[in-house]
Amino acid sequence: MTKKNAEQLFEKLAAVIDPKGELNYETLLDLLIAVVLSAQTTDKAVNKVTARLWQKCRTIDDYLAFGEENLREECRTIGLYRNKSKSVIGLCQKLKDDFNSEVPHTREALESLPGVGRKTANVVMNIGLGMPFIAVDTHVFRVANRTGLVIATTPLQVEEKLLKIVPKRFLVNAHHYLLLHGRYCCKARKPECDRCPIAELCKKVGVK
Repeated sequence: MTKKNAEQLFEKLAAVIDPKGELNYETLLDLLIAVVLSAQTTDKAVNKVTARLWQKCRTIDDYLAFGEENLREECRTIGLYRNKSKSVIGLCQKLKDDFNSEVPHTREALESLPGVGRKTANVVMNIGLGMPFIAVDTHVFRVANRTGLVIATTPLQVEEKLLKIVPKRFLVNAHHYLLLHGRYCCKARKPECDRCPIAELCKKVGVK
């Protein structure tokens, strides 16, 4: 897609989408843990878990005192809850040991934490710190390729190409526009093209 069409695409998405993440959180630690818990799980399911969990755990020391076994019980309703519980306790311990109990503000440092990969780090940097990072999940990957905004075969390639073509004024919110459009309109199995605000641009590049 040309940069001109890319700008039009984001202008149209910005007109109909409120670019906000759907995971509930109050602190950067809340956000980090919520994102770790959200892998292969809906945000709604995670919000139900964290609503209960955060009545007991508000700090790193709270999580460490709560322990992995109790955390598993709290997270039992979400996918991969055993591995996620282990990761949360592990990252809390590393934050305490290596980062003075503070969530770091660089992607490299975030990726050094248990259970935190590039996508999770990008989400924390973007949503929590307002930085122009793009987290490529399945929705972002699908919408970017399906519309022809970029054509790439891996999440990293999609991320790198999006960073080059997304207009600077939309860069901070690009992740949300593409994710929410994919979640509620450009769905995986049955994209709702009849009500798509960017259908004309999608057709222009020969992709449906």
